[in-house]
Amino acid sequence: MGTTPDGGHQLKPGLKQRHLTMLSLGGVIGAGLFVGSSAIINQAGPLAFITYGITGLIVLLVMRMLGEMAAAKPCSGSFTDYARMAWGEWAGFSTGWLYWYFWVIVVGFEAVVGGQMINKWIPSIPVWAIALTLMVIMTAVNLLSVGAFGEAEYWFASIKVVAFITVAALFVFGLWPGARIDFGNLTDHGGLLPNGLATLFVGVVVVIFSMTGVEVVTIAAAESAEPAKSIRKAVNSVVFRILAFFVISTFLIAVIVPWDSVVPGESPFVAALDRIGIPGTADLLNLVILVAVLSVLNSGLYTSSRLLFVMGGRGDAPAWMTSTNKRGVPVKGILSCTVVGYGCVVLAAVFPDTVFLFLINASGAVFLFVYFMICISELRLRRRWEKENPGGLEFRMWLYPGLPILVTVAIVAVLVSMGLRDANRIELMQGVAVWVVLTVIYLVKRRARTARGSHDLDTARSADIETPPSPVHPT
Repeated sequence: MGTTPDGGHQLKPGLKQRHLTMLSLGGVIGAGLFVGSSAIINQAGPLAFITYGITGLIVLLVMRMLGEMAAAKPCSGSFTDYARMAWGEWAGFSTGWLYWYFWVIVVGFEAVVGGQMINKWIPSIPVWAIALTLMVIMTAVNLLSVGAFGEAEYWFASIKVVAFITVAALFVFGLWPGARIDFGNLTDHGGLLPNGLATLFVGVVVVIFSMTGVEVVTIAAAESAEPAKSIRKAVNSVVFRILAFFVISTFLIAVIVPWDSVVPGESPFVAALDRIGIPGTADLLNLVILVAVLSVLNSGLYTSSRLLFVMGGRGDAPAWMTSTNKRGVPVKGILSCTVVGYGCVVLAAVFPDTVFLFLINASGAVFLFVYFMICISELRLRRRWEKENPGGLEFRMWLYPGLPILVTVAIVAVLVSMGLRDANRIELMQGVAVWVVLTVIYLVKRRARTARGSHDLDTARSADIETPPSPVHPT
């Protein structure tokens, strides 16, 4: 149930393999893809799908490293625990809170975006009221049980993954009524690389944020029946599915609409559906985006609450975060995460013109820091665990240590490029500021713990001095 034999607490195994797979899909394929891809297409041209491919390869390799560690030693804390094992208490503390910070901001942001979507259909209800309702509904889904969460995520992710690719592929290959095969848009508007080869790589800075969320599967693995087996299958299948979805979607868009007609900030998916001639395109895509928003909101609540559960057990968060109900759900952790979401809803109501930019910038580089910690943790732990397991690890990163080092350098290069670009510098600086604040909190916390330990030791010594020895009676 919700407690261990020694009176502790544990999460309940309620996630099936398909839940784990769709959980990661749900955390990644959100509103950012449906709108954010416009900037990449406008910048890189018809071959923008290659930018997604390059970024996807980086994510694939990072997840392979994480999968290696998770299969060797599965734990609910996932990469936060591996950072702790590799680099000490500070690494685990800061990585955990960085990741939690990212997701609670996402929860509030997605709730407000969902409110805006529904507000277009029901303008009489204010955005904040709709966002608040969505928060309550999705909180209830997360509180029901792990299985209920997984089932909801499975269907949310399934709908948004299948819908667009199916329709667009039928059109591109001439199987849609009135359509004919025509790939002219790839070359007729300035060629394949109208803005130069460098644009394919510069776009990685933007795209990598739209692929965050794959790592959720390793956190959920502790709630599956066979953790090591589930991690191995999920990491392999999820990354390739996500990579395929991003690359195929972008390619289909570039074939259907001229790349130079895509306006940054406006969904290219709408333009593609308009070109196909589907009636009610705007409403249809709004529905798809709403499903995507609910899906990411669902994943965000799950991930952030489970992190609080783990950090509470490690002493990095209040101990009451580890309490679960009879269904094995960390109720207090989930409710604590929604508080930040409600705060974002309030900010959106009070500062509608500035809150979104602030929230996006506030979480920008944080994820790259987490990826960096995953890489350097694997580099250190792989060697150590191979010595402990002469038979070898059952799930391994390829070409160790050369390829892990190359991936780590690539992530550092992306961070450096953010610092060099005016458009991304604020995201990097805010991310660094958050990490610095967390480091200061950790140092203060450690100092207080050390002082408390010294005080307890002094008290014990004083008690020993002041307490007279017990008389010894001869036998």
